[in-house]
Amino acid sequence: MKSRLRELLAAVVPGGSILQRTVRSGAWSGAIKVSSRFLQILMLIVLARLLSPRQFGLVGIALLSLSATRRFSQIGLNSALIQHEDENVDTYLDTTWCLEMARGAVIFGALLLLAPVIAGLFDEPSATPLIRVIGTGPLLYGLRNPGVIYFRKDLEFHKQFVYKVSGGFVQFLVGVGYALVSPTVWALVFAYISADVFRFGLSYFIHDYRPWPSFDVSAAKELVDYGKWITASSILYFLYQQGDDAFVGWFISATALGFYQYAYRIADTPSSEVSEILASVSFPAYSKLQDSPAELREALLATTRVTGFVTIPMALGIALIAPSFVPVVLGDDWTRMIRPMQLLALYGLFHSITRNFGSVFKALDRPDIVAKMSAIRVACIAVLIWPAAERFGLEGVALTVVGVYAFPMLPLDVYFVSRLTGVDATAFFREWFYPLVAASVMFGGLWTARGMAETSLLVELAVLIPAGFVVYSAVSLLLMRYSPWQIEGDIRSIAGSFG
Repeated sequence: MKSRLRELLAAVVPGGSILQRTVRSGAWSGAIKVSSRFLQILMLIVLARLLSPRQFGLVGIALLSLSATRRFSQIGLNSALIQHEDENVDTYLDTTWCLEMARGAVIFGALLLLAPVIAGLFDEPSATPLIRVIGTGPLLYGLRNPGVIYFRKDLEFHKQFVYKVSGGFVQFLVGVGYALVSPTVWALVFAYISADVFRFGLSYFIHDYRPWPSFDVSAAKELVDYGKWITASSILYFLYQQGDDAFVGWFISATALGFYQYAYRIADTPSSEVSEILASVSFPAYSKLQDSPAELREALLATTRVTGFVTIPMALGIALIAPSFVPVVLGDDWTRMIRPMQLLALYGLFHSITRNFGSVFKALDRPDIVAKMSAIRVACIAVLIWPAAERFGLEGVALTVVGVYAFPMLPLDVYFVSRLTGVDATAFFREWFYPLVAASVMFGGLWTARGMAETSLLVELAVLIPAGFVVYSAVSLLLMRYSPWQIEGDIRSIAGSFG
């Protein structure tokens, strides 16, 4: 069985040029990631009918605690191994394994001891046992097979995402199954832990490397030296990516946190999942092109163009369907999240079209830029979030996040990536202009039509989704024919790479 699985995986290894391997890897990433994410969203939808927003908020507190400890202890080992010019990094893997095990043990110990203090900060003592149980995840992650790093380094994303995302299938089965028997907050907790357990076992099943507890001080120093900026950017990433969640849970309530986190997950997931796939594939691809500036520029613009074409209409589409999606799919208890969800969909738009830039900075050995940009985001959000929340509540928090990402961060992101790669800054805005026009026509037209029609929310939702796809496709075809937009060539190239 084990050898048969490997034969099947080997039969579909992406081959050819870096561009072809990147495209094929992206396709594998997309197919598996979308399938797994679909199950995760489906799990959340089912559980939303069985659990209350407050219960989601309690688990949100535990996940925030876990994310904070992970981010504050991130030392960038995986990024250092991927960026390393040598194809074979076996000499570093045992040291990496030891470092990750130590890190996992420290995180688990910290959450075990500090759980009552963290729960007290949110005035939710019932979150204490949840924090402690979820804290076992880093222990399992630290013990996993370090050889799985080769899946990303060698652009073998058919294996990487089978490993990484298959836990989502287990998570769905455990979460929904437990909730149907006992609809309590523990359904969510055990769903997350089950995914960690499954990935731990799978890592040794699908890769032949077997780690041994040995430690090379010089190798550790080299890895940590590269990762110091990854550590800084990871801490700052948590602060601006989840600092708003922590603020909502502390400043407003756990119930408000449930609304806010759920709105964020749904609003940001479609666009960010696509951009995450492209970013995860482009980082090792850019790393291989770091000594070929012309090819790197070409790959960067092509990735920017494809990302905008896919994610911009998805983000505006989420904002469009939110008023009908939430009451129909989640239920009336969740209608408080509609407006924050619409605002956060715009955050998803800005987030997705610039996420690829971080891969460029890391591939060109400038992870310090990621850290410095994150520091600016954190500072801007910290100044604005409290007065906005006092004045507008959840909507104020969401508006702060969107506003900071739109300005000053978007222009700064473009400026630095342009300066580093030599790509004209206006080229990025040109690539975003055409899909934004097509998506805006879709949004404006269907929003107006919905206001004129009188129908049930279920029918409205059923019509809006296919209508949005048709309108966006039609406008895009017109722009391809009568404008300089080059997306048609990229689509043909992508399709041709599978021929």
